[in-house]
Amino acid sequence: MNDELAAKRLAELGNVTRLAIFRLLVQAGNNGLPVGYIQKTLAVPGSTLSHHISRLVSADLVQQRRDGRVLHCTARLDELQELVEFLLAECCSISH
Repeated sequence: MNDELAAKRLAELGNVTRLAIFRLLVQAGNNGLPVGYIQKTLAVPGSTLSHHISRLVSADLVQQRRDGRVLHCTARLDELQELVEFLLAECCSISH
């Protein structure tokens, strides 16, 4: 991971609504959640939700899949792990 990608992912998670969406998806695990469920749970208007999910998808933090007429979203946990590891990689190398 490079600085640019890390900054993009952190910026997208830096929005309260996107963070709430992502946290909900992390809790759901590998099965993800239908967009309609996310909308009802977080009480976010459809067009607003679509915008926020699109931003998370563009940062590779969320993936979408269609099951008939239902659109499911899933948190990309490997990318989250990569971001956390990037942030912690040099945590102990600074001399005091």
